[in-house]
Amino acid sequence: MNDPAPPPPLLSMQGISRHFGAIKALTDVDFEVHAREVVGLVGDNAAGKSTLAKIIAGALDPSSGVIRLDGVEVTIPSPSAAHQHGIATVFQDFAVCENLDVTANIFLGRELQRHGGLRDGEMELAARAAIQDLQIRVPSIKSLLRDLSAGQRQSIAIARTLIGRPRLVVLDEPTASLGVSQTAEVLTHIERLRDLGFGVVFISHNLSDVRAIADRIEVLRHGRNNGSFTGADATYSDLIAAITGAPGYSPSRPAAPPA
Repeated sequence: MNDPAPPPPLLSMQGISRHFGAIKALTDVDFEVHAREVVGLVGDNAAGKSTLAKIIAGALDPSSGVIRLDGVEVTIPSPSAAHQHGIATVFQDFAVCENLDVTANIFLGRELQRHGGLRDGEMELAARAAIQDLQIRVPSIKSLLRDLSAGQRQSIAIARTLIGRPRLVVLDEPTASLGVSQTAEVLTHIERLRDLGFGVVFISHNLSDVRAIADRIEVLRHGRNNGSFTGADATYSDLIAAITGAPGYSPSRPAAPPA
């Protein structure tokens, strides 16, 4: 009896290019993410990481290329379209309101309403569930964000993605401005997203963070694919060679996705 065919990637991007006039930010980039997989996306400044993230998030249109979700070709013309497709994104400058409490931030811009009023009880229950799912530690869902640490504020920004019931979460430099203990806290939440069944794109300059939790690591250089590595086997020297285009380096073949 033949084994069933493996499911298609949650996200598959083929031949993605993005030009800004004469500037080629991305050229023929291939990228994919499976469910229950953390894919690290690394590269030097101006490598194209954030441009690719914005295309996934619907903030930019690709100049060419094909995007598929679960094997079905789609277009993502806007952030609202990305949301409808089950894609949630937290950019580096995560937008939170420090004068509002945890619940208000989790539902910021997506408040539940009935007859012109807010459904506070339902939002508090959903906020508690999101925090429990990610195992986030905060004093209370009524705590103001200005009273929380930077790591806790970033964790709340990640928890907000769960409200839209996404399948794919894109995190752009989520640990960039955090200390060691706060970074460890956020990395734990990213692993929890994987455990909950999401596909995760983790963009970072910190190779230690990426190697610690990524199942697969994809390298961009000058807007092109320049290496694919299994997370557990990727060495610093290999990653740095791919990022910098060291003499004699040849891009590796794509790493096999998880079974």
